[in-house]
Amino acid sequence: MSRVEPVTRWGKRQWARSRVRAEGALRVLHDDLWTWRADPLPPSVWLRWFPHGVVLLAAFGVLVGDAAQLGDNGGIEPGFAFLIAVAQAGAMALALWRPVAAWWLSMAGMLVGAFAVRAEMVPGGYEFTWPWTAAGLIGHLFVMLLLALRVRTRVSLEALALTALTTYLVQGVMGASNYLPTGQLAVILFTVVVVLGIALRGRREARNELAEQTTLTAEERARRTLLEERGRIARELHDVVAHHMSVISIQAQVAPLLVENPSDELKENLAGIRQNALEALTELRRVLGVLRAEHPDALDGTEGGDTAAPHAPQPTLDRLDALVENIRAAGLAVTADSSGLRRPLPPGVELSAYRIVQEALSNVLRHAPGASAEVHLVHLPIGLRVVVSNTRPLHTPAPSQGAGHGLLGMRERVAMLDGTLTAQSLPDGGYQVAAFLPVDAPDLLTDAPDLPADDPDPPPDLFPDPSTEDDTP
Repeated sequence: MSRVEPVTRWGKRQWARSRVRAEGALRVLHDDLWTWRADPLPPSVWLRWFPHGVVLLAAFGVLVGDAAQLGDNGGIEPGFAFLIAVAQAGAMALALWRPVAAWWLSMAGMLVGAFAVRAEMVPGGYEFTWPWTAAGLIGHLFVMLLLALRVRTRVSLEALALTALTTYLVQGVMGASNYLPTGQLAVILFTVVVVLGIALRGRREARNELAEQTTLTAEERARRTLLEERGRIARELHDVVAHHMSVISIQAQVAPLLVENPSDELKENLAGIRQNALEALTELRRVLGVLRAEHPDALDGTEGGDTAAPHAPQPTLDRLDALVENIRAAGLAVTADSSGLRRPLPPGVELSAYRIVQEALSNVLRHAPGASAEVHLVHLPIGLRVVVSNTRPLHTPAPSQGAGHGLLGMRERVAMLDGTLTAQSLPDGGYQVAAFLPVDAPDLLTDAPDLPADDPDPPPDLFPDPSTEDDTP
């Protein structure tokens, strides 16, 4: 091997490295500059003051231009000309906060300047733009525009009429000896900016009213949904209470037959109990009739796969398997299991747990097409925990029509039982609804083998932090 060959190979490597660096630099330059990506400015409160800055900048231009025009061409003493220019420029700045007062100040500046220039006019001399100077005309245009944007239409039209009348009186009635008339042009321009300001103000008011009406409509819809859901819960609980009242009435009627030689006081008390139970049951039926008359299709069997008739017994957890089968038949893969020692639960707790599972699975069907769901019940000595979770949807859900009752109904049921509920997104893109329904039953707590005697606190996940709750169904 010659001594030249290693040097040649080293040179080739250096050339290859230089070429790679050049290509990388060109690629970086291409990615940085050859692009149409959007890089918007971050939202800033300073942008809201941009129109104020424009007006103040224009006011400074009017101040300089008007003072020079009145002093140099109008023949007015420079100090007096500067005061008139300050009045007309200051009117522009004042119009940002006090448009009516600014209009008066601008009109006063125009009149003082017009009379001062008229006194200096001589036949055959310089033809001055009169009665409105060029800078004064621009300043008054700003004032009229800001006035039309801020006040009622009637006030804007009144100011426009007085401006036109004043211009006519100064130019048409009083006149001057040698000038270029600006009255007609000024009135036309003032009319244009007033009409423009009125149109912009009307558009802004219409937009604000639309936003307010939309907010009121959304609040009214939410309120109506809340009332409907509470009425639905009341109808369901009525059936539970009516069942217990019927049992009380029957037991009070049968009790004297189970006792040998019952006393008259016992018969009288039992008869009173039965009579009160029957009266309460009658009142409950009247209330139920009113509720069902207001909402005849509230329980029409179209929600969540529940096909119960309006007067059928309210569902319990015993019917949970049938509900899961109906949901599977609708196309959703559902698994259901439970843990803990199952104990008798109050009818309201069982009904609420059933409805929570029903609503949660219905939400999965509507909002997570293609996902699979899991229902898990945890029976605890102090209550029941219901967890319904689903995986990430495989398809885009169809647009939701109107306000739903799902999460709202769950919250109402849980709040009625003094429980807790969380609804939040999962890290894998799924969703989970977890509810804890407490049971105040001393007889269940005395024989509870699941909680040790030295650890009376419930498990930490029974009462999740509501601050992590996500309202997205």
